[in-house]
Amino acid sequence: MTTGGRVLGVDSGGSGLRIALADAADGRVAETVSSREPVRTGPGGIDAAHLLEQLLPAAEAMLRRAGTAGSVAAVAIGAAGMATLGDELRAVLPGALEQALGVRKLALAADAVTAYAGAIGQRPGVVVAGGTGLIALGTDLTSWRRADGWGHLLGDCGSGAWIGRAGLEAAMRAFDGRRGGSGALLARAEARFGPAAGLPGALYPRTDRPAVLASFAPDVARGAADGDPVAAEILARAAADIAEAAAAVRPDDGPCDVALTGGLFKLGDPLLVPLGEELAERLPDARTVAAAGDPLDGAVTLASALASGSLRLPREPRMLHLVG
Repeated sequence: MTTGGRVLGVDSGGSGLRIALADAADGRVAETVSSREPVRTGPGGIDAAHLLEQLLPAAEAMLRRAGTAGSVAAVAIGAAGMATLGDELRAVLPGALEQALGVRKLALAADAVTAYAGAIGQRPGVVVAGGTGLIALGTDLTSWRRADGWGHLLGDCGSGAWIGRAGLEAAMRAFDGRRGGSGALLARAEARFGPAAGLPGALYPRTDRPAVLASFAPDVARGAADGDPVAAEILARAAADIAEAAAAVRPDDGPCDVALTGGLFKLGDPLLVPLGEELAERLPDARTVAAAGDPLDGAVTLASALASGSLRLPREPRMLHLVG
């Protein structure tokens, strides 16, 4: 069991890479650095070499500045796509990190797992992580339960991309003169993207379509706050989908905590009020709690627990893969 030294927590997502150097004993963060360059995904999945190109120089510089001698006690890396695209990371990173940093304890986690650990730590419960996409994760500390997180074409129901797409559909219905349209959302869409007739050409060729769709979600929330019934109905449907995902993953026995984490929930009352009502109906014995931290905090939590031998969250090959 390791009780001293340093650990590294890493959060790899669509907006780049964040790295935290922390004390192994208590998880207190000494320094955080970030890169705005997302780790590439190629034919073999998430590109291990590209992640290491960013991680190793930054980690070595942080350790020098901290005056830390010797090896790193543990590293935890949470990555978007780890569950389905992480085979190369699981194959390459253990040897590479041991050689470069002396790491013998490594946790490779889906970003939903680090979001969970950051939000409510190592206790049973449910976390819904919402941003451009959306996933719900629950555990009784024996196994993981997952709902959604299937991307904007197959799911992510209630996410920023889902809300934005529904809002743009309502705008185009108004443009066509069909039922279910919103003139207010049409005006907001044209203010953001230009003439409605040009929207398909502006949207469909984009490789970042989910993010572009999600960029319209705040407009939908503002429309609902201003009294647009179509926008309010979109957010009510989103709230129902989010609560349904949370209910699908809750542990079987007893009351549980539910935490919401991610930028989606910064949309404010137009989403949070109906979501609170839906959670009360679908999870009447659950307690909604504020998220204690974000996915980088969760990565630090995992690394510190791994170093001290106190990791309680369930090990599953594609959700939380442990080495050492």
